[in-house]
Amino acid sequence: MASDRAAAHPLPYTTYRQAIERETARLAEVVRGVDPATPVPSCPGWTVGDLTRHVGSLQRWFSALLSRLVQEPPRSREVELGLPDSAGEYSRWVEAGIPRVAAVLEATDPLAPMWAWGVDQHARFWARRMLFETLVHRVDAELSAGLASPLDPELAADGVDEFLVNLPHAHLFAPAVAELKGDGETLVFQCAGAATGPDAGEEWWVRLEADGFRLLDRSAAAADTASPDARTTVRGEAADLLLLLYGRRSYQDSAFEVTGPPETLDRWFAHTAF
Repeated sequence: MASDRAAAHPLPYTTYRQAIERETARLAEVVRGVDPATPVPSCPGWTVGDLTRHVGSLQRWFSALLSRLVQEPPRSREVELGLPDSAGEYSRWVEAGIPRVAAVLEATDPLAPMWAWGVDQHARFWARRMLFETLVHRVDAELSAGLASPLDPELAADGVDEFLVNLPHAHLFAPAVAELKGDGETLVFQCAGAATGPDAGEEWWVRLEADGFRLLDRSAAAADTASPDARTTVRGEAADLLLLLYGRRSYQDSAFEVTGPPETLDRWFAHTAF
């Protein structure tokens, strides 16, 4: 598995820092009014308490990695969490971590070399990863509470890119990804934003091959000679595409226009759920 497409960071590092703060504050606000025992429909088997603890724990772990600029995979994920005894206090615990996360990100050079499980071996990888972990789980929290707030289309398009660029390396914790293969089929995820919108014209081409899959760069996508019968395109707004890739939407929803064999999509989602 490989990617022809380099790790893209079209958004300024400050954008990630500020968005993490906003998304974390929103998540804490949402879960504060929800019974922590409430099931999370988009994360089967999880409660709101589990979700909140997960986000707060990951942010603290990522912050620890950034503080040390680790140069090799950590042997342990244990960090000082300061976790409250009561799940009812988790929202305040997550909120209380915002200044610490902000301080770590502020003090870190985004171009500092460090270990990362994805393509980009720099500190900025973890800021980008932290943002989309938090953003998607904010959506999960809102689904649990029967609420909804919009996703910024520019952030969403960047989240689609972040997911697809790093997916070939996700087999480290999602073994099924390593079994995603094909016979030259192509998947195209295409933004359908307004002609003047920040996500307009964005698209990502993925080729399924006998030894795995790869995200094509723009020149390879432009030169694609695969038969139209072997190409499946999913077109939707950036926010919907992001949630689709994370398994929070179905490609059969009316938000998407799908052309080509749906079987390729079925195979894709059977191997990329994590």
